[in-house]
Amino acid sequence: MKEFVVLGLGSNRSWNGSEPVQLLKSACVQLNSCLSSFRWSSVYRTKPMYVEKQDDFFNMVVCGYADSIEPEQFLDKIHSIEASLGRDRKSEVRNGPRSLDIDIELFGTRKLCSDILQIPHPRISERAFVLVPLLELLSQESDIIDIKHFASALEKLSSSDVEKIISAENFIVG
Repeated sequence: MKEFVVLGLGSNRSWNGSEPVQLLKSACVQLNSCLSSFRWSSVYRTKPMYVEKQDDFFNMVVCGYADSIEPEQFLDKIHSIEASLGRDRKSEVRNGPRSLDIDIELFGTRKLCSDILQIPHPRISERAFVLVPLLELLSQESDIIDIKHFASALEKLSSSDVEKIISAENFIVG
């Protein structure tokens, strides 16, 4: 069974000669092989949350359909992609600088709460850096997800620190 998956991506640290935007592109290339009908939002520069003394983040949202895979297995794939692009979860500061962060925001209509994964992402409604690109990307997907819910959540937040730097049309994957 195919599940509609929404992922949030972020990067604020270079790795192995690649700048954050290039790391996002590399992640998209790998995610494109995991998701059919793969699409991506524009790239946004955002101020860090939680740990504020670090470089700005570059964020985006991608979506597509995962075929016959459980969310925990998909999380393993995501962790492999992050590791292949320089993320070392064991040595980083939680919410600190990282070469790549990929969060499962939505996985179909599933609700899941385990020690390793929560779906929908528990902080999606407090993150303008996810909601702005999500609404950009999925504004035509009201039959798949409840866009009004996310638009309402964004109205309660300040999105002034979410600056589009590369439009989706100019962010070429592949």
